[in-house]
Amino acid sequence: MLKVVALLFALIGTAAQAAVVMQYHHVSESSPRVTSVTPAEFRSHMQFLADNQFKVMPLRDLVAMVQRGEEPPLRAVAITFDDGYQNIADEAVPILKEFGFPYTLFVSIDPMLKGHKGMMTEATLKRLARDGAEIANHSFAHDHLIRKLPGETDADWKARIRSDLLATEKTLEQIRGKAVQPMLAYPFGEYNGALQQLIKELGMVAFGQQSGAMGRYSDLTAIPRFPFGGAYGTLESVKEKLWSLPLPVKALSPADPHLTKDFGPLLSVTLADVSDIQTSALRCFLPNEGAVTPTWVSATEFSVRASKELPAGRSRYNCTAPSKSQKGYYWFSQAWVRANKDGSWPKEP
Repeated sequence: MLKVVALLFALIGTAAQAAVVMQYHHVSESSPRVTSVTPAEFRSHMQFLADNQFKVMPLRDLVAMVQRGEEPPLRAVAITFDDGYQNIADEAVPILKEFGFPYTLFVSIDPMLKGHKGMMTEATLKRLARDGAEIANHSFAHDHLIRKLPGETDADWKARIRSDLLATEKTLEQIRGKAVQPMLAYPFGEYNGALQQLIKELGMVAFGQQSGAMGRYSDLTAIPRFPFGGAYGTLESVKEKLWSLPLPVKALSPADPHLTKDFGPLLSVTLADVSDIQTSALRCFLPNEGAVTPTWVSATEFSVRASKELPAGRSRYNCTAPSKSQKGYYWFSQAWVRANKDGSWPKEP
């Protein structure tokens, strides 16, 4: 009996703690379904968080913990919204107030200042900031940040994007009334090595749209979030992701998600610790292939390659494995982005 108890405590001691960052765009009955949840669905998500004692925290607090090398609290969650749609202020914020949950708005400045239909106004953002909302950077005009203009050099591109992000941050500082740790949500979830390096130089942290939990080993220039909308907005989908754990990725190759030559890349992943991971059950879900069993190169390193060329635009390798000691799957998603072979970019749907 004592051995069993000791084993249980040992397993609890090695169990990963994680933060799940939830990403929403619209909370509305009338917006595009693929990027929307209804107000009723959103309420059910918040009720599940409350009923199951998840610790909903300000996003900047979670970032600060990871920056200090700390594990997030068990069952930590941050709630984020991209773009700054008015339906968030009308539908989501009153529900969040009922539950007392903090949240973050990633806002693009140009659509707001130009009064684009369906966007929050500057006055609305200031009111929400006064009420405690975190207001963060989503670029000035929601452009594809990694895509160069015709004839643009690397240096010109870097100067343009630097100016974009700093101008956005300056406007947001005026709206918030204070300077804070700058956080960026990449428009469209697109990033590459050059953009990640610029983020480091600017002292920012950045979030993608690739799935996965946030933990001590998360890359602070590519923090994962779980997007919820359309088919992924159901409560069952939300439950699965809220219990997820961060696969402790210590190193990966290639580190740059921008593919320019090998369009069926071999991904090599080195983990910091596998003691709580059912490594034999690790599976990677690849575009147009489904579940693939990766190759374990060593006790802590695996590799996986797509057998088919990845499509132009954005795609993912999603790798998951069950935990030995607790509910939920370890989860890691590697984002990829590539242009067409002629150098042009595919049009957005």
